[in-house]
Amino acid sequence: MTRFQSIDPATGEAVWEGAAATAADVQAATDRARAAFDDWSDRPRQARVDAVKRYQAVLKDRAPQMAEAISRETGKALWETQTELQAMQGKVDISIRAYDERTGERETATGFGRAVLRHRPHGVAAVLGPFNFPGHLPNGHIVPALLAGDTVVFKPSEETPLTGELMAKAFEAADLPTGVVNVVQGGRDTGTALLDSGIDALMFTGSGAAGAHFKKRFADDPHVILALELGGNNPLVVWDAADADAVAGIVVQSAFVTTGQRCSCARRLIVPEGPQGDAIIEAVAAIADRLTFAPWNSENEPYAGPLISERAAEAAKQALQQRIDQGARVVRATGRIDGLSGAFVKPAIVDVTGLDVLDEEMFAPFLQVIRVPTFDAAITAANATRYGLSAGLVSDDPAKWERFIRRIRAGVVNFNRPTTGAAGDMPFGGLGASGNHRPSAYYAADYCAYPVASFEAGAVKNIESEIKGLRP
Repeated sequence: MTRFQSIDPATGEAVWEGAAATAADVQAATDRARAAFDDWSDRPRQARVDAVKRYQAVLKDRAPQMAEAISRETGKALWETQTELQAMQGKVDISIRAYDERTGERETATGFGRAVLRHRPHGVAAVLGPFNFPGHLPNGHIVPALLAGDTVVFKPSEETPLTGELMAKAFEAADLPTGVVNVVQGGRDTGTALLDSGIDALMFTGSGAAGAHFKKRFADDPHVILALELGGNNPLVVWDAADADAVAGIVVQSAFVTTGQRCSCARRLIVPEGPQGDAIIEAVAAIADRLTFAPWNSENEPYAGPLISERAAEAAKQALQQRIDQGARVVRATGRIDGLSGAFVKPAIVDVTGLDVLDEEMFAPFLQVIRVPTFDAAITAANATRYGLSAGLVSDDPAKWERFIRRIRAGVVNFNRPTTGAAGDMPFGGLGASGNHRPSAYYAADYCAYPVASFEAGAVKNIESEIKGLRP
């Protein structure tokens, strides 16, 4: 039996310790979910709604404790994890609306009877959770799946098992039937066992590399529906914006919030050549210098905390150094923050103009600057990525926005707002290596059930008259 821990990245202290689920444990969880499926999916819609509303009430009651647990496991500032718990609660009502709007039933009268559109659940859904929003993001798959009638096996990130355990206890307190929600803890081996256990759907939030692996893994198994919410090398274009200080705030919130650990964070800042671009970069650097990165329970509220681990910090710094070795000019250097653990890193800004750098996401508060001569060149640079999750334009010119929104290839495209801006009542997903055209959030209902079209007559009638070319 393999045991593992989650570690508070701010202090190095163990937050949770337990055993990783074996392949046999995982298969037993999937079997429980399979056994519970018929009863759960046969229950009336209102019964499933009532169940997730009870879960919502438990989340509200336990929000302070769960927010603190997420802060301890991830190092995120408490203001942010409190917001995460609010989003988890809000997801319930949003999912109920989305279920009815996008996957409900519709009936139309016909000459022979009626045409009916129904939606049916897939079966057992495997949910693989990320570490950056360890409650909100898996919750965004689980709640819509339950409403649709699916049963769930949830594997939290191995970095945040405590959050997964607390979610499991919340579902248990909501009195869901045995086997409807199952949690298995562990790392890659546990995840592999889950994929091999006979699932009907895989709902994953995480890296582009992992998503590519899952696409290949299930390429010859069309029975399993994949919903992949992946990363991005996201561009933020600034053009014809007079107030450099106002621009800088939007850029900082795009690039450095959550210590750069949001898949929608801006990784590339595209600005005009010359003095206008210089002013923007200087203003961004000036705000970056004032950001406070500190432990979540600091006396003075921090802007953000550490990366998820010292290992992640070292990997991010190596990726940044690779760009510097290629010739990137350092505007603001990263490094350790005095007196804090190695998981804390300073925000970095590097100018990569004219360099052929890797088209990969750096999951850290590191921003790459690209200078271009024209707005058309800015759009071309923005689209020069195999990813397509989020993008943004900051400009005083509405005509530029109209051109940008028609040309940019991304699933979340914002105007004069941070690239990280999103909402549960809108779709969230990307193109290319950022997903598989199954956006989550409000559109999660779409991949939790499949449509069934039925043409129904109330009685058996002779339709011989409809058969053309019959001989007498």
